Amino acid sequence: MSVDAATVRRIAHLARIAVDDAEVPHLQDELNAILAFVEQLQEVNVDGVEPMTSVTPMAMKMRSDVVNDGEIADRIVANAPVTHDHFFLVPKVVE
Repeated sequence: MSVDAATVRRIAHLARIAVDDAEVPHLQDELNAILAFVEQLQEVNVDGVEPMTSVTPMAMKMRSDVVNDGEIADRIVANAPVTHDHFFLVPKVVE
C-alpha cells in the first residue's frame, strides 16, 4: 500500500493539522514507511500466541463488585441549590 500526496493532504485535513506543501513529501515518506512496517508485521506467524496485557506476566488486580454510595454523598450535593436525601431536586420540565 502506498500513500500519495493527495492522501497526505486529506489525512492532514481530517486531523485538522496545517501542512505546508513543502512538508507533504516528507510526511508521505514517513506514512509509507509506517505502512511498510505494518505490512512486515502482518507476515509474522502468531498462531498459538496468547494475547498479552503487559510484557511481563502479571495478573490483573481484581476488586469485589460491591455497590456503594462512594461515601461522599454529602460533598457531591453540597453546591446544589436544592436537595433531598442526597438527591438533586430539579424543576419539572415534562408535563
